[in-house]
Amino acid sequence: MSDAAQPTVAEVRAAAEAVKAAIDRHLAAIENRTGDDDPAVFAAFDALASTAETYDELLYDAYDEVTPFEVPAPDSLPAYAGPENPEAISVLIRRDYIVAEPLRLTAQARRIADSPGDDVAGVGAAVSAVFGEYEPDEIASRHEEFGLEEGDSTIWVTAGESTEPGEWLSTPFDAADPELVICRFDVSSVFDDDHEEADA
Repeated sequence: MSDAAQPTVAEVRAAAEAVKAAIDRHLAAIENRTGDDDPAVFAAFDALASTAETYDELLYDAYDEVTPFEVPAPDSLPAYAGPENPEAISVLIRRDYIVAEPLRLTAQARRIADSPGDDVAGVGAAVSAVFGEYEPDEIASRHEEFGLEEGDSTIWVTAGESTEPGEWLSTPFDAADPELVICRFDVSSVFDDDHEEADA
């Protein structure tokens, strides 16, 4: 983009003010909604997403900076169709890893084996040993120590119903209904790649 086409400081500030106003309208629509499918809430959401995108683009063009907000594309998830006040929630987490250093992974598994002579044959056995010893969040924060390289990850928080202990353990992910997702958080290097391509 040429210097002449770059947005002015006033244009960027006006876009920021538009986002602030859209946030206020969105909150007001939520506070005064008439039901789960209130069109005023959907309209306010769309307006907020549009103004935020405009501001993000102007901010990048003027200052080579971006906002930390990621608005999902309209077709990434269907509209929420669950109850307004769910009696329970489920947190569905997927984290992908590449086994970058198998020898490091098996070495860590041997360290936590029941006795020094225990053999850890293969990556599968090493993964079982490591994940049996450490919490998934600890592995996520120390993945390099285990010879793992982070891939994509996602967290879905879905509306649900209270269940009896053990009720869903045989098929734990069958109830992952996208229409019941209250909020979703994605982490992927593809987001970084998008910005790197823009810098090129």
